[in-house]
Amino acid sequence: MSNLDRRAVPAVCGGRGFVVAEPVRELLSPRRVPLGESTEVRRLLPNLGRRMVGAWCFVDHYGPDDIADEPGMRVPPHPHMGLQTVSWLHEGEVLHRDSTGSLQLIRPGQLGLMTSGRAISHSEESPRSHARFLHGAQLWLALPGPHRHTDPRFEYHADLPMVTAPGLTATLILGDLDGATSPGTTYTPLVGADLALTRGADVRLPLEADFEYAVLSMSGEAHVAGVPLLPGSMLYLGCGRTELPLRAESEAGLMLLGGEPFEEELIMFWNWIGRSQEEIEQARRDWTEGTRFGEVKGYDGEPLPAPDLPATPLKPRGRVR
Repeated sequence: MSNLDRRAVPAVCGGRGFVVAEPVRELLSPRRVPLGESTEVRRLLPNLGRRMVGAWCFVDHYGPDDIADEPGMRVPPHPHMGLQTVSWLHEGEVLHRDSTGSLQLIRPGQLGLMTSGRAISHSEESPRSHARFLHGAQLWLALPGPHRHTDPRFEYHADLPMVTAPGLTATLILGDLDGATSPGTTYTPLVGADLALTRGADVRLPLEADFEYAVLSMSGEAHVAGVPLLPGSMLYLGCGRTELPLRAESEAGLMLLGGEPFEEELIMFWNWIGRSQEEIEQARRDWTEGTRFGEVKGYDGEPLPAPDLPATPLKPRGRVR
């Protein structure tokens, strides 16, 4: 998925200087951003209060939206570099196309994982015949230096491992959790899991003390580490936790995101992650001139134009609040 904001501004992120090295409870409020022709998302990362959680650097939550009489998601071809994208649905379907030739319909509980590496372009749209409701999350992971110029690729995993406890079913999207391992390719130690809680559930989920974590509320009402969390909000939890208390007032859906704090300092501008002003400038030239990022075939519409670069220099500065 793209950052379609035409007022794109650089986000400085990465580095360990602002990692919270102890457990905290920091509630992050979303920013509403239009996406395509008829979808609005709630952007949780990057946030004025928190730029990254491990390698997770971009989190959008959307829906549930009634699109029965609407086109639904329409995200034209756009470029990526230096990151991975994760498509995750609770309701609806999304059709993915990319410049490597991938064409895949993604449904709830299935993982669509795109590694941009040095360069890729893709589009996402609701199929013409689609379900009434669309509800999901789109997330990015920053690629570390040794892998940021890797070959672009797309992975689709329809069957993912589960971790269960009384009142909890956790679908492991990426990484490792309680002895289970996702088939999705990762490049830093991390975890991404979809948590389904039944009404009245009261459980403790095992965590890695060296990871920092955040929990995104997708639906229902749940208490996370004692904090009530409503849909569309995210709770940053810091590091140093070995377990996470979860209690549900109703059936609830959450996403657990975590990982080792990302060491490198980054520049994130529009849909690119780089390390210098020159990298971002070159990416913009390449996309504008139609080179390097390839072509998305089959999408009915024009590619997205890149926004203008800001007048001030782009500098990687690490995590800033």
